[in-house]
Amino acid sequence: MHAPASPASHERRSVPARAAALALAAVLLGGCAAGEDSGDAGERDRGKAAGEVRLPPVHAGFDYQIGGPYSPPEGVRVVSRDRKAEPAAGHYSVCYVNAFQAQPNALEWWDEHHPRLLLRDDEGEPVMDTDWDEAIFDTSSAGSRAELARIVGRWIDGCADKGYQAVELDNLDSYERSDDRLDHADNVAFAKLLTRRAHDSGMAAGQKNAADMVGRRKAMGFDFAVTEQCGQYKECEQYAKAYDDRVLDVEYDAKGMANACRTWGDRLSVVRRDLDVKPRGEKGYVFAHC
Repeated sequence: MHAPASPASHERRSVPARAAALALAAVLLGGCAAGEDSGDAGERDRGKAAGEVRLPPVHAGFDYQIGGPYSPPEGVRVVSRDRKAEPAAGHYSVCYVNAFQAQPNALEWWDEHHPRLLLRDDEGEPVMDTDWDEAIFDTSSAGSRAELARIVGRWIDGCADKGYQAVELDNLDSYERSDDRLDHADNVAFAKLLTRRAHDSGMAAGQKNAADMVGRRKAMGFDFAVTEQCGQYKECEQYAKAYDDRVLDVEYDAKGMANACRTWGDRLSVVRRDLDVKPRGEKGYVFAHC
């Protein structure tokens, strides 16, 4: 883990979860470059109002399985899995989508098929999240946001078609890595398009991390939060207040878990997982509840 540059730093949140998601995608797809634009052939208006979506239960047993699916442990009611995996039957299932950045092995595909949708530096090169070698999407104009939303929207529709009840949209804080080419307003506007698509598909939409953005929750349209290490970094209160305790928190070390359980264990859904979010049965697997 990297030391955080700020209380809302990207490095300390996404490292374990996104690494595991990428590994799962590689196993399931054999590389996602050819399928980055995969999903249903067209946009669909499912006509589902935001108020009709099913929200995740409060203070429920939670498991974070984006590193690979397995049968949920006893007492678990909510499960988050990568969008390429099937939802957990009989459980409230959250679908992980990398919504604001390109997967590292998909850069060539994006550069060939949608070059205008990648944020560029002064030399015309893609602006990268250097920790993960991910190109950042250009959310700076209404036109690029609309085009991106058509692509990411099909992924969201795919989650709904599989039976997921909700979607978590990762890298909301991509502006932090944009060399000031993006700002909060750009990602707020893009998030609004994606949450609307989720609602139209009959799913709730989860804010992923970015504690400094919770004050704009209503503008973005999010219904709940998925947080990594809010106990360790003492951010749980911000999310709890914004989302009326509808928070799914993942902790990766004993200290963070102890703090989350001591202060929020009777109100939020808290789970401890190993850094690689490994499937049960693999060496290094860790799972614990408060």
